[in-house]
Amino acid sequence: MGRRPHRSPGRPPRSPVPRRTRAPLSPRHRFRIAVPVVLLAFVVSVLLIEGYTTRGFTGDQEARAGRPTTGVPRVIAGGGPVVDTTHDHLRTYHPPAKTVVLTFDDGPDPTWTPRVLAVLDHYGTPGTFFVTGQQTVRHPQVLRRVIRSGNEVGVHTFSHPDLATQSASSVDRELALTQLALAGAAGVNTSLMRMPYSSTTSALDNRAWTVSRRLGEKGYVLAFIDQDTSDWRRPGARAIVDAALPDAPAGGVVLLHDAGGDRSQTVEALDRLIPRLKAQGYRFTTLADLVGTDSFTSPVGTVELWQGRIFVAAVTVSGTAVSAVSVLLLVVGSLVLARCLLLLVLARHHARRYRRQHTGAHRPVTRPVSVVVPAYDEELCISKTLRSLAASDHPVEIIVVDDGSHDGTADLAESLALENVTVVRQPNGGKPSALNNGVLRASHDLVVMLDADTVFAPSTVGRLVQPFADPRVGAVAGNAKVGNRRRLLGRWQHIEYVMGFNLDRRMYDLLHCLPTIPGAVGAFRVEALRDAGMVSADTLAEDTDITMALHRAGWEIRYVPDALAWTEAPISLRQLWRQRYRWSYGTMQAAWKHRHALVERGPAGRFGRLGLPLLAVFQIFTPLLAPLIDILALYGLVFGNPLTTVLAWSGVLAVQAVCAAYAFHLDGEPLRPLWALPLQQIVYRQVMYLVLVQACLTAINGYRLPWQRLSRSGDVMLPPQPSTRGP
Repeated sequence: MGRRPHRSPGRPPRSPVPRRTRAPLSPRHRFRIAVPVVLLAFVVSVLLIEGYTTRGFTGDQEARAGRPTTGVPRVIAGGGPVVDTTHDHLRTYHPPAKTVVLTFDDGPDPTWTPRVLAVLDHYGTPGTFFVTGQQTVRHPQVLRRVIRSGNEVGVHTFSHPDLATQSASSVDRELALTQLALAGAAGVNTSLMRMPYSSTTSALDNRAWTVSRRLGEKGYVLAFIDQDTSDWRRPGARAIVDAALPDAPAGGVVLLHDAGGDRSQTVEALDRLIPRLKAQGYRFTTLADLVGTDSFTSPVGTVELWQGRIFVAAVTVSGTAVSAVSVLLLVVGSLVLARCLLLLVLARHHARRYRRQHTGAHRPVTRPVSVVVPAYDEELCISKTLRSLAASDHPVEIIVVDDGSHDGTADLAESLALENVTVVRQPNGGKPSALNNGVLRASHDLVVMLDADTVFAPSTVGRLVQPFADPRVGAVAGNAKVGNRRRLLGRWQHIEYVMGFNLDRRMYDLLHCLPTIPGAVGAFRVEALRDAGMVSADTLAEDTDITMALHRAGWEIRYVPDALAWTEAPISLRQLWRQRYRWSYGTMQAAWKHRHALVERGPAGRFGRLGLPLLAVFQIFTPLLAPLIDILALYGLVFGNPLTTVLAWSGVLAVQAVCAAYAFHLDGEPLRPLWALPLQQIVYRQVMYLVLVQACLTAINGYRLPWQRLSRSGDVMLPPQPSTRGP
């Protein structure tokens, strides 16, 4: 590893290459980088807004108990249910005799609040509705109906926390968000409030009293209760009515709920309670009337109004977006599971069919094969590649096409003095040009192509060309593996190659629509290449492009899982990003170039109507949406049920693990690297998603991405050939 590569005698030393300074990013490049970040930030913001404004809360039944009450003044603890501590006053108000205030907590609710309003309107009875900010921003039209009907509105915080357990900043945030919701929904603010989990003033404890004093300093009048109906328990309409009746002739503030669950018993009880109390001479009023003020609500200014409207609109958009995301998640989840099941079933069927074909009687292909190796600055890799080819147990001629290298690639290839190796030098024209040049110089009708950073097993060429016994076969794909998998990034790519690429190729092989013959290991009939127009430079994925062209030319393409090749994978995230960016963009270019196959007949039409849709769904559409699984998992951990979320995400991971384990079994690979699978799902997969997003934006922009060559390390090793148990 530490030795310098051999140079031919007399070759002058290479001039030092000046270091390139990084050019500033162009506006278009900055746009392509910024958009995925902005999209991700938007999705996260939407989920945060939706999660915070819709997360559930328990009802007032979870009230505190057992805390000390020694610090609560007697005038408050023994006073009325309306407490005014504003301006350093300690005042309470009792309902007059034969006077009842009906109060409703936790709304507005789109189902039950209108039914409560219908009963109140029927009897001409006012009500006081203590609303939460969460419900208000979700159902602003219901709040507006409450106010239009002449009812009173009070604050019940935004997310219904126990204020006695919250910090001062949390309390302020709860109040500010609720007032913002009221401003946006109805253009009003209110100074009337009921703290969640509060009941009678006699139940006030020291912590709650401290909060009450602070709320009074902010100008809030606090409402407590006289009669607790416990309607949240659903004890029956009759029990609710009995609990709401004050001890005659006293008046009372009655606690009911118009949200938080099934409130049908509350509506029924209300329809009985109001006429019964009216028959006994009771009147119904509001808390403002008890205090002696016209109203606790006041209109907001223009700035507050628009701030509130923007807030409500943001919540509305987030709710719609999350609903759409949930539907997409269901679709994506179904597609992912269906794909996994399909891959497992078809892979098993492919293994059995291949085993039967492999052991059946057929005339082997033994004629010599030309091997074309395009090379550009491959000084670190070319020796291993050529030595592995020279060790082939199938007769080969090896043609190295040096594509204008700046290092000693061509000289090093010649200095190896390997039998049947020809080095062709050409000015730099790109990989397609080098491949075509090699094919034109080939002496045989079968050509194997591989990258210069790839090593073959001795049996690879012989196995790769066997399907050409069928004259209908125009090309064959081999099984590319990661040859530098010692580091974590290499292990992740190893899992991806075995699980993703090769399971997919088994499926595509059975369906006769293989979209890509990997550049690392593929074989072609020269006649088929000519029919397809040779290797084209129209796209950055020349291997995918020529494969699709062969389908459209009417040739069959096969996959041989035991034709093994080990290639060098990127060793840094930066290099990986550049490689996959090119792959993704090139695949989109090739699919667009061959889109007319959708309407063609014969083999071309079969590929167009089956292969192209599968490619679009499982290599573009599904991967673009699959991050929703991870994002919504985080959403569930923060705002939902963490246990359910963990179980669901673990289930998805388990399905992936089963597919991976079966793929490793089919390839005869040890299962040890699969310990990195969970971390791969968390880190590596996200990088691949962002790469695909950027590639899609590049395609939409119509930008011509230049070829980006990766740096080589030359550390690909030829491992012991695995025993392929069931190809």
